Amino acid sequence: MSEIFDRIKELAGLIQKHCPKDGVHESDIPRLSFIRSSSPTEPVLAVHQPAVCVVAQGAKKVISGEQLFKYDAAHYLVVSVDLPIAGQVMQASLEQPYLCMRLDLDLAILGDLMLDAKSAGADAPQQSVGVSLVTPRLLDALIRLVALLNDEPKDISVLAPLAEKEILYWLANGDQGGILREITNGDSRLRQISKAVQHIKSTFNQPFDMEELLHLTCMSASSFFQHFRAATNMTPLQYQKQLRLLEARRQLLLGDQDIANIGYGVGYDSPSQFSREYARLFGLPPSKDLTRIKNAGASEYWLP
Repeated sequence: MSEIFDRIKELAGLIQKHCPKDGVHESDIPRLSFIRSSSPTEPVLAVHQPAVCVVAQGAKKVISGEQLFKYDAAHYLVVSVDLPIAGQVMQASLEQPYLCMRLDLDLAILGDLMLDAKSAGADAPQQSVGVSLVTPRLLDALIRLVALLNDEPKDISVLAPLAEKEILYWLANGDQGGILREITNGDSRLRQISKAVQHIKSTFNQPFDMEELLHLTCMSASSFFQHFRAATNMTPLQYQKQLRLLEARRQLLLGDQDIANIGYGVGYDSPSQFSREYARLFGLPPSKDLTRIKNAGASEYWLP
């Protein structure tokens, strides 16, 4: 265990080099980014795409539906489908800021790794979020990937894909491997639910069409609801509602439209219903929430 924490300090040092200030920092390595916060944050709700997030310093919690996940240094979070998740940095300071690396999951690479592997429990409800302690081999591959940012671009282009594939290999063979096996198995329930999630995302501002989702997933209504809730910790309607309200908040911050038009644009027929449901999710109606966000500063409202 001491070896892991010694090396996680090394990873923290590498991450700090590439995020000199708070916020989300993209890197020159595809799908790799870093997050820093020098203070605890308010809960931030956003759609989290499939990714692995590794905390190198500090601590945070995420809430998916009714499930709470807490993790700190040397732990990683895996999210295998697009999910509205509330994230909150719990432990951070100027001297020891929260530091995290995020690697978006390349499902094509994962699929190649799983070609010869059998999918375990494909017919059982499978959640799409998990937290585990990093292993020495996984941590070694993570450090080598981040360290490549100090090399020449030609080295990155050749070596980064190798390190990324190794990271996905150790993830697939680790504690959260079941989640990754499910999402790459075209016949698994989680993969079918992922198709439904993508459909809801692309049509979130349109009337809800349950028959289309059942046709898309080839499931009965009872089976679909069971597996959708197992994967997302919410019902399909709750998922659609959160997508609508998240998009409304994004547009509110852009300031290009008035509140009523934003509500209509994301699918609400009633301005009062839009304001009521917005306040239920974010704690304040749209106009007051916008004032709060401006007073807090934009850095409080990125997903850590």
